[in-house]
Amino acid sequence: MLGGMQNGMHTDTERCVRAVQSKDARFDGWFFTAVLTTRIYCRPSCPVVPPKPENMTFYPSAAACQQAGFRACKRCRPDTSPGSPEWNQRADLVARAMRLIGDGIVDREGVPGLATRLGYSTRQIERQLLAELGAGPLALARAQRAQTARLLIETTPLPMADVAFAAGFSSIRTFNDTVREVFALSPSELRTRVPRNRAAGTNSSGTPGVLSLRLPFRSPLNPDNLFGHLAATAVPGVEEWRDGAYRRTLRLPYGHGVVALTPTADHIGCRLTLSDMRDLTVAISRCRRMLDLDADPVAVDDQLRTDPLLAPLVDKAPGRRVPRTVDEAEFAVRAVLGQQVSTAAARTHAARLVAAHGEAVDDPEGGLTHLFPSAESLAALDPEALAMPATRRATLTTLVRQLADGTLHLGVESDWAESRARLLALPGFGPWTVEVIAMRALGDPDAFLPTDLGIRRAAQELGLPSTPAALTARAADWRPWRAYAVQYLWATDSHPINFLPA
Repeated sequence: MLGGMQNGMHTDTERCVRAVQSKDARFDGWFFTAVLTTRIYCRPSCPVVPPKPENMTFYPSAAACQQAGFRACKRCRPDTSPGSPEWNQRADLVARAMRLIGDGIVDREGVPGLATRLGYSTRQIERQLLAELGAGPLALARAQRAQTARLLIETTPLPMADVAFAAGFSSIRTFNDTVREVFALSPSELRTRVPRNRAAGTNSSGTPGVLSLRLPFRSPLNPDNLFGHLAATAVPGVEEWRDGAYRRTLRLPYGHGVVALTPTADHIGCRLTLSDMRDLTVAISRCRRMLDLDADPVAVDDQLRTDPLLAPLVDKAPGRRVPRTVDEAEFAVRAVLGQQVSTAAARTHAARLVAAHGEAVDDPEGGLTHLFPSAESLAALDPEALAMPATRRATLTTLVRQLADGTLHLGVESDWAESRARLLALPGFGPWTVEVIAMRALGDPDAFLPTDLGIRRAAQELGLPSTPAALTARAADWRPWRAYAVQYLWATDSHPINFLPA
């Protein structure tokens, strides 16, 4: 089963063939099937009749398929499958590189920029990516540009020149050649194939810069704690829950945006308003990361079910995700503001900070007013302007100063262990604050909060050890998914974070 997967599943031919023959959607994104006779590559769940096993070969990435001369299937659209869970559950060089590529760093800074952020040479990074994914950073970024281009071609009325620019291509010719090579259709042919009334991804408003699309995920997905947490902790002006959607402002590399995310049975509806269309790929990547949409819930839940005291919680509401963030520095600041105060008080403190120091933005639909203040803007403030106790002020000012000057990195490329150590060295940072940042900002799936009052109370009610040391020892069997165990334990409470708002 999925829970037993290791790196390089594409090399296990027998297992891959079984997945393709059963059309199991849980494997989508784990590997890709290339058909030797047709020169087309598919996701494992492709609805067409599976080819003969001897005509299948398997690759770890869409980019590797494209490098080998295969074209994307027009039926199953393998380029739109959920991302591999590997890149958000690992902290090694390849996983960190993939998170950065997903965040668009190669398009903005090139392979040298990728290497600089990771602290390795370009040759080392290219060698490791080729070894594990069958494609180097340029090919992986190219595959991502092709996917973004297809999305824009099919879901917007943008002129093709604008599509090419927004997707990150350096020229119209490169855009045309790439689309033809990957999809075996010209950009205009791709657009004419899309039914005018197709529900997935139409720009129904006709407003420039507004996109509606679907974000896929692996089932099951329980939206209660995911959206409940985001809504219950929403900072006024930056976030809100309205008409069944979580809405928030986004600080992006080229501009800003507003996103509305709506849970449905088989996808997350995503409506994006962008000031610069070049930010589309990054905005989608950050929203997927915030909602933990590339997780493998089967692997997580299977592991947690091995504990007989956790199993009933998992069986009752499987598929819980870890609510994360679109901005790691923002979350770290909010974690400090929330130290030893209620959720409501933390929202109030954050709202005051936003109103006084956030960057004002226009929300076409009203309700949202600001971007959360950047670390640079907060570091430039007179500390006396921060209305909070002196000790909290010292904690916050030290944090934002180190974030602003680059001493502390909390981006997608962060080394989790190193970041933890740096955070613990800051004044006012204890294990709880560090672990909640590790869980929700850094994205470590094994982050754990044994000192959290809600966790200790839930553990006691379930018959688990309730002292931090004993609970940590018991939780060793939950690894590497302890952050998900936290979600199941928190869900035993009646706190609003555990319920989808009405």
